[in-house]
Amino acid sequence: MAAALVATTAMAAPALAADTIDEFRIAILGGENAQDRVANNECLRAYIEDALGVPTKTFTPADYDGAIQGLLGGTIDVSWLGASGYAKTYLTDPEAVEPVLVKTNMDGSFSYFSIGFARADGTITSLDDMKGKVFGFGDPNSTSGYLIPSVEIPALTGASMESGDYFGEVKFTGGHEQTIVAVASGDIDGGVTWADGLGDWEDGYNSGALRKAVDAGLVDMNDLVEIWRSKPIPEGPVVLRKALPADVKEKVTAIYQNMIETDKDCAYDIASGETAGFAPITHGAHLSIIATRQQKSN
Repeated sequence: MAAALVATTAMAAPALAADTIDEFRIAILGGENAQDRVANNECLRAYIEDALGVPTKTFTPADYDGAIQGLLGGTIDVSWLGASGYAKTYLTDPEAVEPVLVKTNMDGSFSYFSIGFARADGTITSLDDMKGKVFGFGDPNSTSGYLIPSVEIPALTGASMESGDYFGEVKFTGGHEQTIVAVASGDIDGGVTWADGLGDWEDGYNSGALRKAVDAGLVDMNDLVEIWRSKPIPEGPVVLRKALPADVKEKVTAIYQNMIETDKDCAYDIASGETAGFAPITHGAHLSIIATRQQKSN
């Protein structure tokens, strides 16, 4: 379904802002399987549909690029992107979307970490122990699942992320949940995912892909060990298509921003765990990630 949506003219110039819309479309990025993504965001979909008075649909693209191309092509109206995904969208078309909000942590910060991890019952306790082993990335457009570790880890190892250079093999798993399951099951030796780094390891921290995996019963954190942590990464923004009517953008922004007061359980579900709520954010908060992404593509 998502593929059909984004198969339209993704690279076309953005349309002029319309006065009205007849439907609203939400893209929900990976981190969980499609069924769980839809279930956890059903409350958001219902609130938006009620506020806008038009049919509101959720879509679960197979990869991050599906959401990005949908936003660029005008077939997706809102999505919570990772910082790297936003960078790609902006670098492709600066006029396609506007960042409006960012998820905040329980301490008020809006950053998170790329977390390297392995099974706790083996001999891997650090990156040094991963030499010659199989390492898993999530998605090429993921900030924590690819961009940041692909820059910071080589700076530590003095080697590239190419298979056979430092790691025996480097592979993409397809997403955060897939990486977590692959490490937990022993299919790969180690990998990276995202977490706010707050709270307890046993809970999967307060929020992030590890927390969602714990909530879903996919993993026991006592079976895993943290082997690496990135520098703080700015949280990715909730973005809206610029061409949407102004009143639509205002209503949708208010729903996200007020969710922590309106429906705390819904806020937990859409924020991948504990959150202090969604706060206003601007393009300027992501300049460092945009620069990193641009440098990697050169």
